[in-house]
Amino acid sequence: MKGKMTMEIIESGRILFCDFDGTITAKESLESVFTTFAPGKWEPVKQKLTAGELTVREGVREVIETIPSARYPEICEFVTHIPIRPGFEAFLDFLQDRHIPFVVLSGGLRGMVEARLGILKARVHRIFAAEVDTGGPFLKVMSNHESDTELVAKAEVMALFSAAEKIAVGDGITDLNMARHATLVFARDMLARFLDQSGIFYHPWTDFFDLRDRLRNLLS
Repeated sequence: MKGKMTMEIIESGRILFCDFDGTITAKESLESVFTTFAPGKWEPVKQKLTAGELTVREGVREVIETIPSARYPEICEFVTHIPIRPGFEAFLDFLQDRHIPFVVLSGGLRGMVEARLGILKARVHRIFAAEVDTGGPFLKVMSNHESDTELVAKAEVMALFSAAEKIAVGDGITDLNMARHATLVFARDMLARFLDQSGIFYHPWTDFFDLRDRLRNLLS
């Protein structure tokens, strides 16, 4: 479903957009949820995604909607035990000191993102992620920012913010459009490899301490 989109002007002139799964978390939380709560469902879908036979939107929805709604509280509890990449709180301190809004862009579920962030959620400017309806026997996925291929169209969300500099931080192929629409990109893992292939310049990073120091040098 589509919600009404309005432009938000960022007075500081800079805004940072960050992927959640495998970026803020130190491992792929959504894949861990799938293998734990939808055993046997994820691997064939993953193969179709790799072969280009399914979009990310289709694949994620297909697996999530096989999970009983009664298990959703278990899922949110499960993700609280997934480690966060080192230096995250220090990085939030750095952004706060420089009045740079921190926006989470996730192709996963809002409940999972909020559960893992815990009290740190209060330090996030906005979270964009898919929602779930637990009213039926199985989870039903909904998104206000869905595209033909993504549950959350990250580039479209970025366009909702007016800022002179848009900084993107990510790790996977689902962050490629985000990187293409940013003025400054920090990439690791699979995203870095795709950007190398695409000829798009980026800054590599390892953890949030490293990211903080690299960004400090670029902004100074």
